[in-house]
Amino acid sequence: MTENKKVENQDQTNPSKEEIQYHVSPTLEYTYRDICQVYLGKGDVVLEFGNHHRSTPGHVTISNRIVLTMSNAYALQQTLQKALHAAQLQMQQQMSS
Repeated sequence: MTENKKVENQDQTNPSKEEIQYHVSPTLEYTYRDICQVYLGKGDVVLEFGNHHRSTPGHVTISNRIVLTMSNAYALQQTLQKALHAAQLQMQQQMSS
């Protein structure tokens, strides 16, 4: 599946809008992670994702590590805040109906 979207440029040094074409593979896997750790380095942010061991309590396996620039980390934070806020409003509306 290929999607065309207009998105804001994530690069804070050039805040103009540009058109980006996304390609999402039909075989893309969705992976559940129940652990997230964040480390701040000099000019970057490291996100680690993993899972608790069900058979060995107190142990975790880190499966993914993502490194972001500081500006992209802020953009991710803002995007997550907006998405979570919208989801919360939608749940509140559904519960009040």
